[in-house]
Amino acid sequence: MGQEIILALDAMGGDEAPDMVLKGANIARLRYPDLRFVLFGNESVIHPVLTRFKKLATVCTIEHTEETIKSDEKLSVVLRKRRKSSMSLAVDAVGRGDAHGVVSAGNTGALMAFAKIILRTLPGIDRPAMGSIFPTQRGESVMLDLGANIDCNSANLVQFAIMGEVFARNVLGVNEPTIGLLNIGSEEGKGNETIRNAAAALRQSGLPIQFDGFVEGDDIAAGTVDVVVTDGFAGNIALKTAEGTARLYGGYIRNAFKRSLMSRAGYLLARPALKMLRERLDPRTYNGAMFLGVNGVAVKSHGGTDHKGFANALSVAADMVSQGINPKIIAELSRIKIVEPLETNRAAV
Repeated sequence: MGQEIILALDAMGGDEAPDMVLKGANIARLRYPDLRFVLFGNESVIHPVLTRFKKLATVCTIEHTEETIKSDEKLSVVLRKRRKSSMSLAVDAVGRGDAHGVVSAGNTGALMAFAKIILRTLPGIDRPAMGSIFPTQRGESVMLDLGANIDCNSANLVQFAIMGEVFARNVLGVNEPTIGLLNIGSEEGKGNETIRNAAAALRQSGLPIQFDGFVEGDDIAAGTVDVVVTDGFAGNIALKTAEGTARLYGGYIRNAFKRSLMSRAGYLLARPALKMLRERLDPRTYNGAMFLGVNGVAVKSHGGTDHKGFANALSVAADMVSQGINPKIIAELSRIKIVEPLETNRAAV
């Protein structure tokens, strides 16, 4: 990367914290030698774990707090009583400029709320979106929103498209990312007024982007486009459906190889190919949802992940910082033309 990047870590967030957080940081340190970490949490719990990683300890500082946020804690309680929690203080560090990004495996709603309140949104962005990388038949794509915004208007969807395009181009390395709006059909007249207006706005935006129109659910895994745009309601359903389907087929494959002596022998022959398949579909490889649109880098790790998954979430944050994602999003938004569909469709604001 060539530049020092400081990440603020919610060391107490996640099912296996702080062990998982520190083990993940140690892996990320080897991938990115310029990474530095500020660990927020209970020092008496963090320090004994950190002493097991002598080289990691040289690039870490601990900011002590005994306050944490439970995974199922209500957002109203969090906002009133958890402003000194490890998560909130980690986001504060980014807001003050003491860290370049924040990563947490804690409560998703709390992290999004703190990010919006403390970091605020980028100029030209009405609502941040949660995005993540998906494996596809063609490689990888990015999909947003995945649950941060249940109701969206056409302007929100256009902003999501621009943010996803910038991410795909700079982090995924796609030269000319294609964009699709998730819909119930690919025909031009399909979908509700909001999505049709968003499509019209993207076609008339004046930006040098490749908008491919509407895509359907089966296009996500096919990799038909590089950026899949949707509201958080449909996006979260699609995400959970994909995760459940992957687990279902994984279970089918395991059971099939246990059926008989011959199937067990077949497993031994197929083991190298199955290992490649398992690694390709391993959810830890794609761990790390980005909060695109906030004025700072914020990444949410799955709460139940292990150290390998958390390391990948740290990699996402490091890539976003090193590629200067936010200034590029601002630059793209400043070039967009104001078109009528964005002004007339206010039903879902």
